[in-house]
This record gives sequence, structure tokens and C-alpha cells, in this order.
Amino acid sequence: MLVVAPKESSVLLLPTTAITNPTARSSDYGGDSRTDTIHHQGKVKEGPLVQTNQGPIRGLQAEDGDYSMFMGIPFGKIQEDNPFGTALPYPKFEQVFKAYNDSAICPQREEFNSTITGSLDCLHLHIYAPNKASPINKVPVLAWIYGGGFNVGFAGRFVYGPKFLVSHDIILVSINYRLGPYGFMCLDTPEVPGNQGLKDQLLALRWIKDNIAAFGGDVDKITIMGESAGSVSVELHLMSEQEKLFNQIIMQSTSALSPLAEPFSDKKAPLKIAHKLGYKTEDLSDALKFLAKTDPKLVIAASIDLSLVFVTCVEKAFDGVESIIPVHPLLADVPKAKNTKVLAGFNNKEQLVQAALRPVDAFKNLNAFRILAMGFNVDEDFQEMEDTVRRFYIGDEEMTESLRWNLMEFESDWLFNFPIQWSVANYLEKGAQEVYQYMFSYSGGRNFFKNRNNVTEEGASHADELGYLFDLSFYSTQSAEDQRMIDQITTLWANFVKYGDPTPETSELLPVKWLPVTKDVYSYMDIGSELAIKRRAYHKRLGFMQLFYKANWNKLKGNNIFHK
Repeated sequence: MLVVAPKESSVLLLPTTAITNPTARSSDYGGDSRTDTIHHQGKVKEGPLVQTNQGPIRGLQAEDGDYSMFMGIPFGKIQEDNPFGTALPYPKFEQVFKAYNDSAICPQREEFNSTITGSLDCLHLHIYAPNKASPINKVPVLAWIYGGGFNVGFAGRFVYGPKFLVSHDIILVSINYRLGPYGFMCLDTPEVPGNQGLKDQLLALRWIKDNIAAFGGDVDKITIMGESAGSVSVELHLMSEQEKLFNQIIMQSTSALSPLAEPFSDKKAPLKIAHKLGYKTEDLSDALKFLAKTDPKLVIAASIDLSLVFVTCVEKAFDGVESIIPVHPLLADVPKAKNTKVLAGFNNKEQLVQAALRPVDAFKNLNAFRILAMGFNVDEDFQEMEDTVRRFYIGDEEMTESLRWNLMEFESDWLFNFPIQWSVANYLEKGAQEVYQYMFSYSGGRNFFKNRNNVTEEGASHADELGYLFDLSFYSTQSAEDQRMIDQITTLWANFVKYGDPTPETSELLPVKWLPVTKDVYSYMDIGSELAIKRRAYHKRLGFMQLFYKANWNKLKGNNIFHK
């Protein structure tokens, strides 16, 4: 769920604390077997049979709530002769598809055990529908896109357990998509144009639009939600010229305007990987043919060994080839933002884990401000830019361990906080119907990333809110305070999905009214030990960032005139 910085930045690290096998929950349902689950385990029972446009699908009845699970539904088929290209819609089912398995994971080095795993048979989605939902009793739909820097992640219940959200009578759909070289190789050719992982998501959203009514979903009330790289994905779908397949968006912790999301392409990546694997060629097509027949685990391993970067890219136009990012995100008009409702925000200490884990000796000769070069065209004036930011955050202080938390504030603002604030301003300018902003500041027993890394500092780090939105399999119990936070944040999010308003009415659980942002008043909900409406999050720091961007707009990659 983390956005991963390019190689030259050491700011963001993948989680290193192993917990357990991320497919453990799936093995409870018979591993890869979709047919013998019920008979072998005796723990689950068949759910309803749903007649969809794709064909008949059989689900399972959940044991931890009043909902049904339809897992591992294939929505796309990767081309065998071109696994780096655009996927095709999955053929219709000729027989009943038994949707019992959520273990699919696209090729990657997964973050929990750092093992290289996955299969190209991974374009699956999982649907969790309350039992009350039906074609005559439709409920709103929430489609979830996971984060992971476009290089790691999976949609299964190991992290994204549905119980908390589905209990609010909404349908949750979680989507797998390709990662790394398979999802984000960009070669400026019709065969590998780039952003294949985003197009996997688009294919899934089309599947949802065409089929979710059969599960009791309201096709006129679809919200797409993502965290970190998933949040970037959500915004890119709003920016794209493809059809609008959703009504609302939820963006958690960063945006497509972040330096971390700066489009990039390495057009020699296939040659580099092929050479690493012992196949010598200087012909791009030849290298791709070789890699298409190579074990994906070897391709992933070689990419990691070579420190190759695979993220989104601006696509070259080709007749008959759909694109997601035809222009730099800084130049996108975002017409689909008009009349769209938005919920967006960040955590109060996004870089807390990285700051806490930075060794004392790492501060010697540390140039933490080098990440300013991300997203900017660096020239002879860059030192002046760097000095300006340095003086604002740390003055003329010598770089020592005493500046640990000052640097955390800078890194959080640069990579996460300001990009979200910028997107909020952009949506207001583009005519979004209502924009709700939040800051998640709660520090409890389910703070996902912080607890994984044994960080005890107060505050919420990047991805910490996930432990309260989803039923993470490695948390079996929670305190009364944590349960209240689960109830509060899932109610806020579900209310937005259902009503377009996180607090249609106040209550003992939600005692304050969440006011939308206006051009004059940037209200936000502080989601902490108590809920509180506040104004202008980090107004001095983010005000400085706004001035900094305005002063240097001509150096931005994309050469964008800053949105006011």
C-alpha cells in the first residue's frame, strides 16, 4: 500500500517486517481448488448463484457477517504472446463459475515475506455483497484499488478483509491489477503503450458497470477508492478520456500531482532484463518475445536486481489503442471532475515510520532535500530552490538527529500532504460538486504500517488508516477505542458511498457535521481520538509549498501553470 520512490530517493521504503503468508486466508478455502472447498473444509457453505452478463457465478456465504463472497472472478485475460500488453476481456462462462478463491496475486516480490511470487492468471476481482442486496433491493458499490507503488499489492482478504465496510450495507469490490514490468512497462509502441495496470483497472471497472446489478449493486452509485498508488490510480481514471464508470471518488494519502507519481518510462527495460537473464539481443521485439516465454518470477527478480523503475507514463497516441494518460497529469483538464463528489485526505504524519527508523548515523552528510528534484527539471538554479526549502523547514541548523521530525514534516508535505491539497484546490476549480477533506491522526492498536514496524511514536503514518477500514487478518481483537474508530471511519466512508455526504446527520457515534471545502474555507475532519472540524491543515507549511510551486512552476516537468 505504499508508494515507492524512484531509486535515487531513500525516503520511502517497503515494509520489512514479515507477518505471515499473505495467501493464508485463501488456503482456508482449499488453496487453488475452486471445486472441493466446501467438501474439504467444512468451514464454509455455498452462497447464492448469480446470473450475470458474464455467466452464472456461485459464491460463498461469509461466516463473519451477513454477506456473501464472490471471489476470484476473472475479468481480464492476459495475452500469452504479449503479457506486457493490454489485456482482453475474459470470455463468458459456459458453466457455473465457482467464485471461492481470493488467492490470486500478480507477479511481484510481495511485501510481507519479500518472496517473489505470483501468476499472470491474476486479473481477478472479489465481490462482497450484503445478503439484503438484490436486483430489486440495490445498494451502492465501493470499488477498491490497492496501493503499493505500482510494484506490489494484491486484493485478497489477508489485508483487505471486507467485514467492516460491508456491514454498512454497501457492496465492496476489490480489484487485482498487474504490477512492475507486466503492468507498467512503457515502450511507446502499439503493443506495449504503457499503463497496462491502469487499463486492467479500467477493464475491471467496465466489468463492474456491466455486471454488478446482478449482485444487487446500484450502477448509478459507484464510488472508486484507492490509497497511495491506488489513490493516484483513482485520480488518473478521473483525468482520463475514457468513459466515466463511477460517480464519486475517495483518495487516501496522495495524488497524481505528487512528485512520487511523476510519469517515467525506460524504453530499454526489455533489453536490460533479457541481458540480465542471459539473452543477448539489441532488438526490442526479440527481447519481448523472449521475455513473454520466460517465467514471470525470473522477470521480476531480474527487474529488482537491476533496480528498474516501473510507474505510470504519458502514452504515445496510436489509432485503435486506448490510453489512460495522453498528457502529463499536470496538464490534464479533468472534465469528469465537474459534478463529481470527492473525499480526499492524508494522515497526520505520513513519513512517521521512515523518520523513526532512520539510523542516527544516517544523518551524517544527509541531503534530505535532494528529493526536490523529483518532478522538477533541475538546472543551475536548483541549489537556490533547495536552499529556500531547507531554510523554511530547518533554518541554518546543522544536519543532526535532532532534526528527525522536521525532516518528517518536509517529506510528508512534499510527497503526500501538499499533493492532496493541490488536488482538492484543482477539483474546486474544475467544478466538483462537493469536496470533503480529512486528516487521519488516530494512534491505536491497528495502525497498520506503524505497528508492523514496531514504531511507538504518537500519530498516524502512511497506510495506518487501513487497519480501521479493513478487517486485517493478523488482528484478531481490538480495544474498545479501536472498535470505536473502526465504527466511525467506516460509517463516514460508507455514508459518503451511500449519500455523497459523510455525515448526513449527526449522532453519538458521529457528533460533528463534516463540512465540505469551499474556495474560501478549507474545512477538514480531523479523525483522531475525537472527531473535530478544523480549518486549513498545516496552513503555514502547505501555504509555503504553494508559494514554492508558484515560484518554480516553469521548472515543473510538464511545464504546468500552477492551479490557484
